[in-house]
Amino acid sequence: MKKYGLLGKKLGHSYSKIIHNLIYEQNNIDASYELIECDNHELKKYIDYLRAGKYAGYNVTIPYKIEIMKYLDEISDEAKKIGSVNTICVKDGKTIGYNTDYYGFLLTLDEYNINNINECYILGTGGASKAVYEAIKSKDGDPIYVSRNKDGKENVIDYNDLAKISKIDLLVNTTPVGMYPNVNQMPIDIEVAKRVNRCIDIIFNPLKTMLLTNIKKSYNGLLMLVGQAIKAEEIWNKGINSDYLWIYEKVVQIINE
Repeated sequence: MKKYGLLGKKLGHSYSKIIHNLIYEQNNIDASYELIECDNHELKKYIDYLRAGKYAGYNVTIPYKIEIMKYLDEISDEAKKIGSVNTICVKDGKTIGYNTDYYGFLLTLDEYNINNINECYILGTGGASKAVYEAIKSKDGDPIYVSRNKDGKENVIDYNDLAKISKIDLLVNTTPVGMYPNVNQMPIDIEVAKRVNRCIDIIFNPLKTMLLTNIKKSYNGLLMLVGQAIKAEEIWNKGINSDYLWIYEKVVQIINE
């Protein structure tokens, strides 16, 4: 049986194990998937495990999507362009990093028919935000990052700047603010939220964050999670065929039980 896993700091909120097990069920794959909570200094150890064959592949989540890159032998072109890695495989003894968040976010935009993107702002500048940025650029959008500290960087404003903007067509939250267990938190003030036309919060636990409850046209990050997971499995297991909507609906059903 092949072993796969998710590397992250805190994973109690994760639905990744459920999603990957559903993919294995759909495709009759004999595999297991683990949630691997680890510290920064343990990343090299887990990459060594991959080279030794103890695991067949990993997903990577907060806060290691950028940090993990220095331990890999190769990085795919799309992950280099994005600047972060969330999926790792081993081929001919070499560890290779990919970014499937990009495809998961594109799936979200397409499924919810989010096009003609103007006045777009991305909350956060971490690993996931970079995949979101490139996906929106591919849709001819011109996104701007919002960070606590802009440090003179191009295409970055701070939250005080955001509060002065009168029209926000699309807001994407890539920060963990509002994630379980801190479900009563919001990354922006309610007054700012009132000026947002459409919002995607890539958080998936809870399915409706405090931010989303204050914006009429709003979407959570579960479909992105499902889409990136399927793309990761396509890298690890060639020829799989998974119905993302079936998986999405099954996960929602499991969550609500």
